[in-house]
Parts: sequence; structure tokens; C-alpha cells
Amino acid sequence: MQGYFVTFFTQQNRTYDDMPLARWIIEEAQKMGVGGATLFSGQEGFGHDGRFHSDNYFDLEDQPLQVGMALTSKEYDMLMARLKENGIRIFYTKSEIEFGFTSEC
Repeated sequence: MQGYFVTFFTQQNRTYDDMPLARWIIEEAQKMGVGGATLFSGQEGFGHDGRFHSDNYFDLEDQPLQVGMALTSKEYDMLMARLKENGIRIFYTKSEIEFGFTSEC
């Protein structure tokens, strides 16, 4: 199957609708029928604003997070529309990929 690998970059303390934004994205993808998503947590990094983010004891709420998922073109369009209709501004990357399973179940 052809599609995209999409990664969203956020922080632990960023929320939408009283929920961590990373979790909201994963739940929306699941509602849309996306086959899977993975939450990656980072130890440290910095964002577009130059602000440092870390998972150390003093900055646990500001821990950098990534949500990654393989999407068909239709799923990608639906998820991006959902983000837009909810006014969510988030940095992402999108790469063209081929994906599937190595054998039948």
C-alpha cells in the first residue's frame, strides 16, 4: 500500500479539550479507523521557538513527544482536516512510504 508516514511533534504539557494533545491525536486517528499509531517520548530537544524541552525531574511536564503513524492518502486528508476544524496548530513531518504486512494472518 502507498501512503505517508506522519510524525507530529508536541510536549507532554500541551493539551486540547482537557486531554494531552498527543493522546487526542491518537484517539482521533483510532476513531477514523487508522491501523495504528505510536507515541514516542524524547529525553530532550528544542522547538521552533528555541525553547529547550526535557524529561528531567524539574521539567517532566515539558517532555518532548512524537506521535507517528502510517496513513493512506485518504486517512492523511481526514486527519489533517480534523486538526484544522479544531483549530489545532502543530508541527509535523510527512514522508511518502510503502507499507503493509509481510504475510497473511
